[in-house]
Amino acid sequence: MTLNQAIIKIKNLRLRTYIGINEEEVQNKQDVIVNVIIHYDAHQASSTDNMGDALNYKTVTKAIIKLVEDNRYFLLEKLASDVLTIAARHPSVSFAEVEIDKPHALRFADSVSLTLSCTQP
Repeated sequence: MTLNQAIIKIKNLRLRTYIGINEEEVQNKQDVIVNVIIHYDAHQASSTDNMGDALNYKTVTKAIIKLVEDNRYFLLEKLASDVLTIAARHPSVSFAEVEIDKPHALRFADSVSLTLSCTQP
């Protein structure tokens, strides 16, 4: 049997950060919702059952939480790019995608979201 890439999904990670350009946004933390998809080669981990051979999604999540909560951003593009850098940095990652929602950013919409992705050889 040939295994395809493993797909890790971190769904609806609810965090607070400074995001935006308006006075209120600059002064007050806002909710953001982070979704991450990571494709990686889990062949070794599935063979050995050894955590050292796997991509540790808890470590990735903790790094994202620290990044988002400890920084300030004007743009969703920069925030998504920085989160994507964390999601893609494990050497076995071949593809990563990040979607960040900013709830209540527009008066008549539930949220505004931005998605960025990358592919690595």
